[in-house]
Formats: sequence, structure tokens, C-alpha cells
Amino acid sequence: MEWIDIGVNLTDAAFDKDRDQVLERAWQAGISQILLTATSLENCHQAQQLCAEAPQRLFCTAGVHPHDARHWQAHSSVELRQLAQADCVKAIGECGLDFNRDFSPRPQQRKALEDQLSLAAELGMPVFLHEREASQTLREILRDYRDQLPAAVVHCFTADRTALYGYLDLDLHIGITGWICDERRGTHLHPLVADIPAGRLMLETDAPWLLPRTLANKPKSRRNEPAWLLEVARTVAACRNESLEQLAKHTSETARQCFNLPTPDA
Repeated sequence: MEWIDIGVNLTDAAFDKDRDQVLERAWQAGISQILLTATSLENCHQAQQLCAEAPQRLFCTAGVHPHDARHWQAHSSVELRQLAQADCVKAIGECGLDFNRDFSPRPQQRKALEDQLSLAAELGMPVFLHEREASQTLREILRDYRDQLPAAVVHCFTADRTALYGYLDLDLHIGITGWICDERRGTHLHPLVADIPAGRLMLETDAPWLLPRTLANKPKSRRNEPAWLLEVARTVAACRNESLEQLAKHTSETARQCFNLPTPDA
């Protein structure tokens, strides 16, 4: 079995002391490829440097998170376009809307998102999307761009059935994290994940966050890492009444197709 983790914040300081060991544990656990999440222009540079160390296994996004949308300026699109030219960049993002925390004013979130969607359409690249308590607004914005985008994934999906079906109606992909392993707030995802068609579903850890609460031996640090994607997979497979082998096969194929990932060397 091989797995692809489509969302790891590997540039985060939580990994500074043992980043190489974290990756080695991931490879040993059967993770064949990882998409590193970039959330700011500075972060994009850092992610690309990491990708250069394992060019067949590590890839990344390039974009600005809605939390940082307050820093988005006219020159940001120019710089992002340059960053996106790198071979390791496989999607524009993490971009989107966050009406839960509102760290950036909503008009600025919308402006940064629309500019990044326009850039993705221009470059013919998929989009890696963030959404919290903003599904209706996100869908309204995406309708104007969807036909111009090769693909788009709503990463770390945590919303309700209405949001899920709205995203599926727009032919979006859905990323599922360890949120589904949380008995306090994630059980509503159990029936929903079974409704996501094969070909639209992908798996991610969002490490170092969202440590699966079903993990038997949780680290004292509470830090998540990509090796524990299998814990997410176990819950998803059970909810979908699939074997791990079946889930690994179709989610990896979907990720490889969505992000145009090469087949890794044996």
C-alpha cells in the first residue's frame, strides 16, 4: 500500500528539531509522497527549499492563507506567479476564507482569494482551499472561476452535509484529516465521508496540528506528523466500509491525478 498526504505544514517550527526523522518515519509508514502546505509568500520559499531535498517525494503549494490576507498587496500576485513557476509547486494555495477567526478583514480575504483564483486559472493549476464557516460565500466565488480551473480541493473539510454537497456539485475534491477521529467534534463526518465519491476524496494530516485522538500512544507534545495518516485512513475506511487497500489505491490515484504528481521511483 502507498499513501499520499496532501497537507503537511512541514515548515512549521514544531518540526525544526527533527524534520528529517519525521520524514523518515513517514516513508517507513508507507507514505510515498507529501504535499507541503504554504500559507504565506515567505513560507513558499521555505517549502520549496525542503522539496529540493526529496524531489520525487516532496511537493508543495504556493499561496497566501486567509489569515494573512491583510498583507496581500498588488505586488503579491507578481511574486506568487514567480514562485509558482517552480517544478515542485503543484497547486495555488492555501487560500480561501475563514469567517471563524477573522484574522484578516473579510473584504481583504475575498480580494486575496479572487486574485489567487485568477492566477491559478491563468497558470492552469489546481487550487488548495481553506474554508471555515464560509462555505456559501466560497461556493459563490468559486462559481465564477470553476470552469477555468483544472481542479480544486477543499482541504481539511469539517463542515456539514449542505456544504459537502455544494462542493461536490462544483466538482471539487475533499480533503479529510484527523478531525474525523475526534469524538468531540468530528463524528458528524462519519456518515458524510461515505458520500464522497471515489475520485474526489483525498487524505491529509495537516501536521503538526489535528493529532488523531484515536491514536493509541499519543505523544506528550500533541504534535501530529505524516506517519499518522494511517490513523486517519483507518477511521475513513471504516466509515466507507472499505479496506485500507481499497482506500489507499483510490485516494492515492486521486491525489496523483489532481496535483499531477509523478509516479515515485521504486
